[in-house]
Amino acid sequence: MSKYNITTKRLGLRNWLPSDEAPFIEMCQDPAVMEHFPSTLTPTETLDLIHKLKNHYNEFGYTYFAVEVLDTKEFIGFTGLKNQFWESEYTPCIDIGYRLKKSAWGKGYATEAAQACLQNASLKFGIEEVLSFTTDTNTASELVMKKIGMHYVGTVQHPAIVGDKRFKHCVVYSTLNR
Repeated sequence: MSKYNITTKRLGLRNWLPSDEAPFIEMCQDPAVMEHFPSTLTPTETLDLIHKLKNHYNEFGYTYFAVEVLDTKEFIGFTGLKNQFWESEYTPCIDIGYRLKKSAWGKGYATEAAQACLQNASLKFGIEEVLSFTTDTNTASELVMKKIGMHYVGTVQHPAIVGDKRFKHCVVYSTLNR
């Protein structure tokens, strides 16, 4: 039995392992990786996020999966599906999210992993619609949304960025053409 929940030609997506903690802490403290988030994460915040993602997996069977390169077994970040409950006209919903370490950028990994997650959303998990959110400044993330066939549906004020002068709002994409 494979340790991977989802595989692509180059990537394996799986539940989180203790060996992911140190590289994920390092990744979440990288200002370039966290540029479109309110702040970098402390080691404690990062470990808490991993704990929440593992619990989400145990409850729903999907999460923001840890992603590793199949050839090297290198942990490069996460991609997956997660239930979102913060208050807006688009929530509650299931969203697709991805965050990769800087050395993994520009190789098509985010698109490849996200496309596989969307394919599995309906086939494996019975999910009819998936949304995606990113700050209005994150054009690279928005490009991935477009590449995986998502449709722009509007903007929303995410509570995590309220008052942050770097961001006006988040753009919202959907797998459904609303």
